[in-house]
Amino acid sequence: MPDPDRPWTVDQLAEMHAGALDDAAAAEMWSRVREDQDAMAVLDALTTTRAELAGLREAPPAPMPEDVAARIDAALAAERARIFPSTAHQPAVAPPMPPQPYTQVTDLAQARRRRNRQLGWGAGLLTAAAAVIAAVAIALPSPSTQGTPLADDDPAKPDAGQALSLSRDDVGAGANKTIGVTDFGPFGDRAGLDACLRANQIAIDDELLGVRPATVDGERAVLVVFTTGELARYRMLAFPAYCGEGNPGMLFDEVVGG
Repeated sequence: MPDPDRPWTVDQLAEMHAGALDDAAAAEMWSRVREDQDAMAVLDALTTTRAELAGLREAPPAPMPEDVAARIDAALAAERARIFPSTAHQPAVAPPMPPQPYTQVTDLAQARRRRNRQLGWGAGLLTAAAAVIAAVAIALPSPSTQGTPLADDDPAKPDAGQALSLSRDDVGAGANKTIGVTDFGPFGDRAGLDACLRANQIAIDDELLGVRPATVDGERAVLVVFTTGELARYRMLAFPAYCGEGNPGMLFDEVVGG
């Protein structure tokens, strides 16, 4: 139940953190919560969760549990028995060798014809085996195809495909839409960002939480967010797109958060 004494709800904070609000709504929401320690604690927890989930992409895949593998094997065996009931319990037996009471000399042409015929049988067996596998794969239910397919877009991911449009008064509102994004824009890569930091004589050892292109009062820019070592407080910077080695420029540099 929403707390009437708070100008925000957890759902509203989650929407702002996920970048689901438009720029105007995000700026208005940010102005209401930026000085609220409880709200900033919620935003910090969301940021931590997002970072942990992003780290799962680098984790090795877990092995399939033995009971799940056993159930899959049993389902495949049952499906084979259903499709081919007459051969389900019959072991594969090689055809008996014909009696050879004496050695017969065969001409070369006949031997070649026999070899080609045997190769044809082998290809036929391989084709039949492939058909069995395909039939089982088609007949087995697939949990990934039940229900309505989900869209590829994850609404909880920041939208890194579009540059944010901000004014100098609300650059801080872009922090939560920058955290979790790695798009160096006109800087190209981390080396380009480091060159801009050196040009502005800024030395930062804190962790980079996000970087993305934006516009500030219509000027092309790059937003950067670093940790500060303090709970729910981040260093937010905005540089002009031309910033680089020997070419300094600064649009915004403040600590935002609780």
